Amino acid sequence: MAYETEDHETQYCFPTNNSSCIKGKRSINEYNVMYMFFSLLSAWTVFLNLLVIISISHFKKLHTPTNLLILSLAVADLLSGLIVIPIEAFRLIETCWYFGDYLCGLFVTITGLLFSISLSNLVLIAVDRYVGVCLPLLYPQKITMTTTSMSICFCWFCSLVYNITLVISNNFFDSSQRTDVCFGLCLVMNSSAWRYTDLTFSFLFPCSLIIILYLRIFYVAHRQVKVINSLLKFGKRGMEGSVRRKSESKAALTLGIIVTIHLLCWLPMYIFSFTGNTELTSVVVSFLIWVCYINSGLNPLIYALFYSWFRKSIIHILTLRIFQSASSLKDIFINYQS
Repeated sequence: MAYETEDHETQYCFPTNNSSCIKGKRSINEYNVMYMFFSLLSAWTVFLNLLVIISISHFKKLHTPTNLLILSLAVADLLSGLIVIPIEAFRLIETCWYFGDYLCGLFVTITGLLFSISLSNLVLIAVDRYVGVCLPLLYPQKITMTTTSMSICFCWFCSLVYNITLVISNNFFDSSQRTDVCFGLCLVMNSSAWRYTDLTFSFLFPCSLIIILYLRIFYVAHRQVKVINSLLKFGKRGMEGSVRRKSESKAALTLGIIVTIHLLCWLPMYIFSFTGNTELTSVVVSFLIWVCYINSGLNPLIYALFYSWFRKSIIHILTLRIFQSASSLKDIFINYQS
């Protein structure tokens, strides 16, 4: 743990090791404020995403392919709040890594896995919304709970294999084989070949696919607005069709906002990590990193803002109504009755 010394005295992460990194200095007040802030951020992220997970898992009316993808995204965000944010906060505050090479490699693997799976979920969500809006007649046949579950499992498996391969190939588990770091530092330093590969397959390709799909979705949704307006004069049948299409379009818009915020949060950091810009101060780099992590706590706020079913499910959870008999069968899409 950190301690204060005279200003002229240099602190080292491991004083008995000649290759030790230099330890940063902070006042007691800085430590207290930073630990309090990041503890609250971690708890906030875990709590909100846990509400999403409980809501979708408990209420059978929410067992849909789209919500299954939201559930997978919430699990990744919860793990980020439970594992990544606390460890990254400790590393930022203490300015040293005390847990050894293997835990460093494991931490980098988990961090990369959660980012990869979040982006993979966003790709699957974009595909789901594309079929739902642009190919509504094929949606019940092509997008089922089984196919969605298999797609999610496949993405988790591929992301895990990819990140383990990346970490092993860059010697994260053995700092003695790396001459670019001092002892007491856990730093992501990919080779040029891996940076190009990672940029292409982990960012450019999925982001391009997401953008193309959503451009198509919003183009079709815009055309459907005209169709909906023309259907309104044909009575109830036309009204039912318009309500269904409005629901699909609203879901696409809400999830499109989530995708946009995710990309805006991660794009600056990805550009920095790829270019290897060393002119940026450590404060700027830390800010870019934490913008990415804070994104994990933003998605539930978007759900609460746009989804009435999520607001109603929160009421059931916080008031412990989910423990009532047959509460999982309640239709939370109807007007809430106290």
